Amino acid sequence: MGKPTGFMEFTRELPGKRPVAERLNDYDEFINRYSDQQLNNQAARCMDCGIPFCHNGCPLGNVIPEFNDAVYRKNWEEAYDILSSTNNFPEFTGRICPAPCETACVLGINQPAITIEEIEKHIIEIAFDKGLVKARKPHMRSGKKVAVIGSGPAGLAAAAQLNYAGHQVTVFERDEKPGGLLRYGIPDFKLEKWVIDRRITLLEEEGIVFKCHANVGVNVRVNDLLREYQAIVLAGGSTVPRNLDIPGRELKGVHFAMDFLKQQNKRNYVGDPLAHADIESNILSEEVLATKKHVVVIGGGDTGSDCVGTSNRHGALSVTQFELLPKPPESRTPAMPWPTYPMVLKTSTSHEEGCERQWAVATKSFIGDENGHLKALKIVNLEWTSSADGRPAQFKEVEGSEREIPCELALLAMGFVYPQRVGLLEELDVELDERGNVRATEKAYQTNIPKIFTAGDMRRGQSLVVWAISEGRECARKVDQFLMGQSVLETKDAMLSLIS
Repeated sequence: MGKPTGFMEFTRELPGKRPVAERLNDYDEFINRYSDQQLNNQAARCMDCGIPFCHNGCPLGNVIPEFNDAVYRKNWEEAYDILSSTNNFPEFTGRICPAPCETACVLGINQPAITIEEIEKHIIEIAFDKGLVKARKPHMRSGKKVAVIGSGPAGLAAAAQLNYAGHQVTVFERDEKPGGLLRYGIPDFKLEKWVIDRRITLLEEEGIVFKCHANVGVNVRVNDLLREYQAIVLAGGSTVPRNLDIPGRELKGVHFAMDFLKQQNKRNYVGDPLAHADIESNILSEEVLATKKHVVVIGGGDTGSDCVGTSNRHGALSVTQFELLPKPPESRTPAMPWPTYPMVLKTSTSHEEGCERQWAVATKSFIGDENGHLKALKIVNLEWTSSADGRPAQFKEVEGSEREIPCELALLAMGFVYPQRVGLLEELDVELDERGNVRATEKAYQTNIPKIFTAGDMRRGQSLVVWAISEGRECARKVDQFLMGQSVLETKDAMLSLIS
């Protein structure tokens, strides 16, 4: 613990942001860094709580009080060593994680929680600035070859850990650059892509090989991988979006959110969002722009929020976001006690930039003009009843609330249902669970085919980036055990003894 009275002397303070009018003119990150004194004060707030529930709140089990103490003492090497012992990519989670650790913070019982996510981001960025982050190469190679299919956070974490263990790792990515969801799903204003490129360069220096434009099951033969590699990790994510099958779905102007977001991310760095359609079987053949349109985002989660921010940067006439559920409370209720993750109202930076939010609304149909273009939505209000624990349970339409609103672009942001089956999964013929994900237990991460493992959203379903990294790390440990009989990834000390 840093300062015993820190939590009584200082309150929670977040870094400043660039003004809305300024940041809407570009796609750059807009959250500033703390001053040295601000960072020191925030780290000082971490109290001697006895049992740090933040460890349990974090899927990675980050050792949070210890790195806060190191930050308070300005021992950056120690802070970096502690953080990187459990998290391969704190520069990602420090920017885009919803911080379940903060909702489990003991101080959060009666005060604003520690700014754990921001401190994490500052640790890794200061470590890069000071040259503390270096390629960590294994002293010995095992002679085993592992293929990782998918270069999102789960695939990258699995690849990094397996490489540390001494195996030769090749990552296959169907797009033109590695990163998966990080590169093509998260807008640049939340995660600039040089951050990903910086990490990929390190991983390549450590010995990992990346093969892009490599869509396994399409232009890369599955049988070739089965013959060449002693183990395969499936980390392709949950990529099939939930559809809204209502009248007018076929109209021009109704699109899945990820198509919209991916196009803009590609537009930012290659200029042509439709490049390589021959490799990516799921790419659209038309550009999707919100410029001078009334935009409605259907879905109230993070993906929907990202669509709001991107639409505003396009110059939309208006942006509205619908959520099927009722408006959540602004603070915890008896149904969501500390330290559980509370379903409370969240206002993102994209919402701050301009958005009309409506709750308990259902879309009945898409309405088109004579040319087949979307021009309006037919919507209705919903009335919800709650279960015994206070959670929404059932709804009915509010009589007389049906109406039409103008809309030229509707973005479906209702989540993802399961991984893409055509190609890779069909050819491998791995077992799927009742939700359509690749079947493998959390303890083993092994499919019905012994040499094939799976991790991340492809296994557990749509989830958080921090969970994907955790899954990739744990899956790597099981692959190492499978290949070698035991794993050097069992403990931090065993892992660090192998790397320079």
